[in-house]
Amino acid sequence: MLVQPPAHPALDADESVDVCVIGAGIAGLTTAYFLARAGRSVLVLDDGAIASGESGRTTAHLSNAIDDRYFGIERLHGEIGSRFCAESHTAAIDRIESIAKAERIDCDFERVDGYLVLAPGDEPSLLERELDAAHRAGLSAVELLATAPAFATGPCLRFPRQGQFHPLKYLIGLARAVEAYGGRIRSGAHVDDVEDGAPAVVRTASGCTVECREVVVATNTPINDRFVIHTKQAPYRTYAIGASVPAGALPHALWWDTGDPYHYVRLQPMDARQEMLIVGGEDHKTGQESGTVAERHGRLEAWAAERFPMISGVHFRWSGQVMEPVDHVAFIGRNPGDRHVFVATGDSGMGMTHGTIAGLLLSDLIVGKDNPWATLYDPGRVTLRAAGEFLRENLNVAARYGDWLAAGDVASERDVPNGAGAVLRHGLSKVAVYRDEDGHLHRRSAVCTHLGCVVSWNPTEHSWDCPCHGSRFDPFGRVLNGPAVAPLAEVGDEHPERSGGPKPEGHHGTW
Repeated sequence: MLVQPPAHPALDADESVDVCVIGAGIAGLTTAYFLARAGRSVLVLDDGAIASGESGRTTAHLSNAIDDRYFGIERLHGEIGSRFCAESHTAAIDRIESIAKAERIDCDFERVDGYLVLAPGDEPSLLERELDAAHRAGLSAVELLATAPAFATGPCLRFPRQGQFHPLKYLIGLARAVEAYGGRIRSGAHVDDVEDGAPAVVRTASGCTVECREVVVATNTPINDRFVIHTKQAPYRTYAIGASVPAGALPHALWWDTGDPYHYVRLQPMDARQEMLIVGGEDHKTGQESGTVAERHGRLEAWAAERFPMISGVHFRWSGQVMEPVDHVAFIGRNPGDRHVFVATGDSGMGMTHGTIAGLLLSDLIVGKDNPWATLYDPGRVTLRAAGEFLRENLNVAARYGDWLAAGDVASERDVPNGAGAVLRHGLSKVAVYRDEDGHLHRRSAVCTHLGCVVSWNPTEHSWDCPCHGSRFDPFGRVLNGPAVAPLAEVGDEHPERSGGPKPEGHHGTW
């Protein structure tokens, strides 16, 4: 059941608005929705269609059960921070439900229970610690059970009143609501530069500029910030499959296990005869994987078949990018050092609720309304208790610069097969070589245009992935994901312009 978002016109002239929102995923559209309802003039820019980025790749769990555990949040942010975390994620689920109802968005929204199940080898005391921490965070209805329905692997925690929905249906309806309240959406608008000021200025690759009072950068990872935010979070790839099961064979619920990397499961209605079981997991640092993507999907299929033998076939396979903050909490608020530029990033695998929290929090900040969650999510915060994780992640990034000294993936361009890419050493340079299906070679610099790491070839998604901060480029070097905004340079060009070039046709969902 593929769902295609509607087309929106390109930005073909300079504009002046109250707020320019960059990114038409859930964070950008939710922020635009609340601001448009508050009477602000809003312009949403995206270089693709609605949800053509990571919001179109989500498995769409709506949960207040935190992936990094409430005892972890409490250790880093205290009991008040843990309470605000539970409160904000609970409010996000409630608000999605109320928006869908108020705007008549038919998006398969459903309240379901969620079950945190113990992975093999993990101690039951882990669940007991999380139960106590969840209760202290205000989630008094969470309870310990002997086993989860349809997932009989031992003890679990039940988190009541979670949610699920069809993300593309919801975002298409949300975009219609933004426009109904006077907001405008423009696609094909690749943003090159964001300048803080009064007014703030957004510049695009087409030459059009937008002057505005405030800018919201909702691009999964910020494209306006070169260093600060990127030292406090790390990019991970996560994988998912969609398999057919008979309708009614399983209860509608969310399941997560305590493994590392963990697995996450839910059902999506399809038709009267079948439903789709969505299974995710197998996370790893972007650009640093061992083994192939096909092997990771294969492990997910084997894991799912062992626990859900009623699966009749896997029809969808995809992956997405997750930004993991070092202290487990998203960055939502003013960009550090700026007055009129706001960011939403660090979804930590909970993009649908974090994106909705971003809409609630950022719209409050922009209209001058106090919000109790602002300190918890402040992008400028320094969490001293997370210093160890901060150091580990940045040492990992530093080690990636050693790739400059490594040999190429193959010895010669002759060794690059059709439809594949490889990084080759040419003297002191690294070159990203792609051979298309017709045998023609395409050469770009292998140096990421964000901060100079050497990219690696992703053979399944046919992309060049940066192992430092998660930028991704198509086989011809054009930007797919930030923080980079410029394409991979022509070979020998050491000073590429900050221009993304034409955007290839993007991902439009997996349902």
